[in-house]
Amino acid sequence: MKKVTKYLVVAALSVALPLEGIGQARPIAYPAKGQSAQKQQQDEGACYSWAKSNTGVDPTAVANAPPPPSGPAVGGGERLGGAARGAAGGAVIGAIAGDAGKGAAIGAATGTVVGGSRARQNRRAQAAQSQANTQGAMDTFNRAWAACMQGRGYTVH
Repeated sequence: MKKVTKYLVVAALSVALPLEGIGQARPIAYPAKGQSAQKQQQDEGACYSWAKSNTGVDPTAVANAPPPPSGPAVGGGERLGGAARGAAGGAVIGAIAGDAGKGAAIGAATGTVVGGSRARQNRRAQAAQSQANTQGAMDTFNRAWAACMQGRGYTVH
């Protein structure tokens, strides 16, 4: 019976403390002036709306934003450009060695690999930038929400 109670408490806490964004919890407000639970709930809702309208950040939209594109279709331009540059360079080197066609083929293959590497690097940079933008937006929203709650007489952590 104790185990069931323990799981119910954990489940209740997970509902009471919703996560905003990836791994980030909204600040917690504690009544500092004897506010009731109902009053705190009203104030939290009002501050949520106020912070949303004043910052332009909608935590629901931020949390549900699609991830940056990935997959084989991304990076086609980098691969193609790498292949073209590699083929041109390979043809020049191959012509010096006596077989421009073979040099171009080797250069194109190498260029494709380098272009794919560049595409993956660009994709990682885009994902990091997207995550930084999301984190920044949520920090802005959370600061506004906390300021509103403090103005209504709560201690915010």
